[in-house]
Amino acid sequence: MMSFSKRIDGRSLTDLRPMEAKVGVIDKADGSAYFKIGNTAAYAAVYGPRQMLPRFMQDPRKGVLRCSYSMMPFSGMGERVRPGQNRRAKEISMVTEKAILPVVDIEKFPNSVVDVFIELPQTDAGSRCAGITAAALALADAGIPMKDMISSVACGKIDDKLLVDLRYEEEAFEGEVCDIPFAFMHNSGKMTLLQGDGAVDAESLLNLFDMAKEAAEKIYEVQKNALLDKYKVEGDLDVEQ
Repeated sequence: MMSFSKRIDGRSLTDLRPMEAKVGVIDKADGSAYFKIGNTAAYAAVYGPRQMLPRFMQDPRKGVLRCSYSMMPFSGMGERVRPGQNRRAKEISMVTEKAILPVVDIEKFPNSVVDVFIELPQTDAGSRCAGITAAALALADAGIPMKDMISSVACGKIDDKLLVDLRYEEEAFEGEVCDIPFAFMHNSGKMTLLQGDGAVDAESLLNLFDMAKEAAEKIYEVQKNALLDKYKVEGDLDVEQ
């Protein structure tokens, strides 16, 4: 079996793929965003807060955040994705909601729901992380009160190498592969997502945590600039955050 020595696209082990982000990309949504990293692209649209129906699902103490993740049928690098909410899409929808909920001030909207729809037209690994990053941006664009910004990235281990932002060919490598999606709050530095696919030792996991946190800060800068590009007023000074 061939051992992993270097990345196919020439990146260093800690480099992210090229990134692009925009907000306000869907006119009829209350807030929306586009985030692309490498060949993985995610659109997120926010609708609400609006009255939760049916009424028996309403909570008079707080609102509800609902996330729906979906990949288009021919978006993946592998087999064709079946349209609709399959088991994987439902799991990622739940993971996305739990990753974002800690920063959303949903208590301000009793008896209401905020819906976030995430659609991926093309993917090359890191799809749930791109979806979370786009969803957080779309919520900010919608003006939903947020305590912090969420940025998400996957890191992993292939044989004895630790990598940031795996692509499909790396995830599918025939050696020992571990892929771990992370999500972090920017201001507090707290982690809101940690999942693992594959085995990894404790020392490597701690190193991957540090690598992911540093990478998430780079993603945050792209998110921040996307918001500033939409809302800056001509003549304003640059905002340092």
